Amino acid sequence: MSLTDQAIARIRRLIRDGELLPGAKLPPEPQLAVELGLSRNTMREAVKALAVARVLEIRRGDGTYVTSLAPGLLLEGIGGAVELLQGDTVLELTEVRRLFEPAATGLAATRATAQDLAELEWHLAAMRTARDDVELLNEHDAAFHRVVVRATRNETLATLLEHISGQTVRARIWRGLSDAAAAGRTIDEHEAIHRALVAGDAELARAAALLHVTSTERWLREHLAEGESDDHRTSVPPCP
Repeated sequence: MSLTDQAIARIRRLIRDGELLPGAKLPPEPQLAVELGLSRNTMREAVKALAVARVLEIRRGDGTYVTSLAPGLLLEGIGGAVELLQGDTVLELTEVRRLFEPAATGLAATRATAQDLAELEWHLAAMRTARDDVELLNEHDAAFHRVVVRATRNETLATLLEHISGQTVRARIWRGLSDAAAAGRTIDEHEAIHRALVAGDAELARAAALLHVTSTERWLREHLAEGESDDHRTSVPPCP
């Protein structure tokens, strides 16, 4: 482990052990370097790295602070990593989504408010109207799922699913462009999820979400298999 990595680990330990709380200001750099037995250069590099990771915030002319450490902030980097996944790793991503999304939808069925349900109905109506507009259809598809995961009132789960869905939204767009029947199936699947949420039926909501995710995963597996048969590795393309 490099000296910088050691410094990062020590600062993280201070935060984990509660010696530096969210929003707390760090001691001046020279003082902290002495306290941790590190050089100022090493300490400076560690602080920069933790700032990039959104653990620390450097306020010029004021000092360095611990961030809020909110899940939405700390897990921000996952989205950038997900966007780089290709080929078989996209399938792994859909498997992760299949594990998380049905559970989140079931939880949402027990926690969704009247406002959440009204938003879902609005996006569902917009999806019906946009049946022949693939990009707009998928825009409301993604928004529908964001409302569902937000309704769980679980910020960590919502953040993870938001980043996981980034790549799969593009898979759904490609699916819509290459499969004329996909729009109708997608709308039907969302209507089933909406009915379960309105009924407050967690088991039915989980089942409806699982069917929806599995449908997308099945199509993606078939597509990747076709790509491999053509002797090249297939990746999900960017949004058209």
